[in-house]
Amino acid sequence: MKLKPALLVIDIQNEFLNYVPERDRGVGLWMINATIALFREYGFPVVRVYHTDPQRGPAPGTEPFEFPAGVAVRPDDPRIIKNYPNAFKKTELEKLLRDMECNTVFVTGLSAVMCALATYHAAKDLEFSTFMVKDAIMSHNSAYTGYVEQISDTVGYSALQLMLKAAAD
Repeated sequence: MKLKPALLVIDIQNEFLNYVPERDRGVGLWMINATIALFREYGFPVVRVYHTDPQRGPAPGTEPFEFPAGVAVRPDDPRIIKNYPNAFKKTELEKLLRDMECNTVFVTGLSAVMCALATYHAAKDLEFSTFMVKDAIMSHNSAYTGYVEQISDTVGYSALQLMLKAAAD
């Protein structure tokens, strides 16, 4: 089976980044941008995923809802807005990935212990090959993030680069 990857950038919204320790936030955002750059270099899709709660927000179109300005997503990257931790639940994410003929999902973003992890498991349940990107997931607790990286299929930058290069050939 030829790898047909997509990158999910999950919930790195201004509202939620304040819960991440500063050091982890710096490393995580740097690694997310590096991962986005790799996907762009090899011509694979980057999907932006945003969380909102209809009663509690953050409301779409507000500053707390948006990703920080320094994140390398583009307005033309596909965008999914979700109301549940699992980015596939009651959204068009699965259809979007299937329409793009993607069979492999790489997960980055927030929260390692909630939305990123829920989406990771949902993708596996939907029979996508699924990986967390090392140092590109974050949570409110560094130890918890490390644990999620240990219990998940996690790929580092160099291995990801080799996988994307092979998929592009």
